[in-house]
Amino acid sequence: MYNITTRSQRAEKQFREALYSRPGISQKLENFRLDPRRHLDAHKLKGKLDGKWSCSLGWDLRMIYEIDDDTKEIIVVAVGSHKVYG
Repeated sequence: MYNITTRSQRAEKQFREALYSRPGISQKLENFRLDPRRHLDAHKLKGKLDGKWSCSLGWDLRMIYEIDDDTKEIIVVAVGSHKVYG
């Protein structure tokens, strides 16, 4: 199982706000931690976000993250609407 972490205060704030903003997100993240490449419509990103992943936490809520398989960590980069890709 992977641990979810952040490396910036901004990402930490966005993640916590999303986590407490809607019911059910914490349960979705528990399943996501088992395999961050397969759950929540996870997909690799391209272009300026190449090497990062994205998943859907809700119809208008996205999470951009990196995966470190060596330390079993999901590093949250940003959480927000589709504008988070901009």
